[in-house]
Parts: sequence; C-alpha cells; structure tokens
Amino acid sequence: MENKNLSRRQKEKQRQRQEMLAAALSLFSEKGYHNVSMQEISEKAEFAIGTLYKFFKNKEDLYKVLILERAEVFHVSLSAALENADDEIEKLRNYVKAKGELFRENVSFIRIYFAETRGASFNIMAGLDNEIRKRYGQFLNTLASVFENGIKQKKFKKIAKPYYLAVALDSICNGFLFLWVEDPEFNAYPEDPDTILNIFFKGLIDPI
Repeated sequence: MENKNLSRRQKEKQRQRQEMLAAALSLFSEKGYHNVSMQEISEKAEFAIGTLYKFFKNKEDLYKVLILERAEVFHVSLSAALENADDEIEKLRNYVKAKGELFRENVSFIRIYFAETRGASFNIMAGLDNEIRKRYGQFLNTLASVFENGIKQKKFKKIAKPYYLAVALDSICNGFLFLWVEDPEFNAYPEDPDTILNIFFKGLIDPI
C-alpha cells in the first residue's frame, strides 16, 4: 500500500522497487530460483543492473525480501479474516474463503509460498525458512484459538487439540489449492466454504 506521506522521489523509488520485485517473482515462479540471474531480473524489470543493486545486495537478499513481504501480506489477510466475525463457524468460513481469494490473486507466488511454508525450502539463505515458519506457526496458533473458543462454548466437540484441528483444516485447504494449481479447469477451489468445512465437520461415517 502506498504511503501518501512520502515525497515524490520516495514514491518513485517505491514504485521501482515493487516493479523489480514483481519481475523477480515472475521469473522465480517460472524458472526456479537457481535458474534466474540478477541480469535477467533487471532486464525484465527494464532497469539497469546497477539500479537493481542499489535496492538489493544480491539475489539472495532480493529473494528474502520478496518472500517475507508476500508472506506477511498473506498472514495479515488471513488473520484479519478470522477477526471479521463474532461466531466461530463464520470465522472459519471467512478463513476458507479468504485463502482461496488470496491465492487466486497471487498465482505466481503460490508454489514459492508452499515451498517455504511446507518445508521444501530452496535453502538459499540460512534462517529464511525459520522466519517464514515462525510466522506460519503464529497464524496456526491464531486459527487454533478459534477452535479452542468453539470447544469452550460447546460448538465443537473436543476430538483433538485445537492446534491439531488448525493444522488439519489448513492442510485440507492447501490440498484443494494444490489441485487447483495443477488443473484449475477441473479442480477449482470451492466457491462455497462449506464444501471444505463439511468434510471437516461432518466426516465420512454416518451415525449407527
């Protein structure tokens, strides 16, 4: 989001930086981190290589900034989705919907995001995976608190630890997103959040 208090020069530098990050994201998503050079990024962003190095020390620095900034947007947006309802079930519906919308709007980032949050890191900078996982863990704790409150209010059965329930729901959503990434025409992410939540809430076995 653009800061209106910035000077014209600062706004221009911010614009340039975002264009560089967007070019890098496109190339990393298409070719993988190791197959992209700073020269390619500068050419795609249409800036001189020297200008690129004024903003980022090297490719690792650029990658780290890109991942951390985008991941922060994801975590803030998903956390906000959980807050924008009073009822625990509606909080979960908001989360499922928000996750689908975020990922549809950020297709190029999906594979990179999953790689860093699910343990398949590119391992190009010590500590990056730890920073990402720390933020991801913080979000899972926020999601777990929704289940914890629902259990206390007798809305949910206590069938597992709230944290395990959070991991399970997040993993189900990620599974649908993986299918969508691989074949969006035949495996669209459900528009109705209850398509996912009913799998989670109702289960497979009918009462005997």
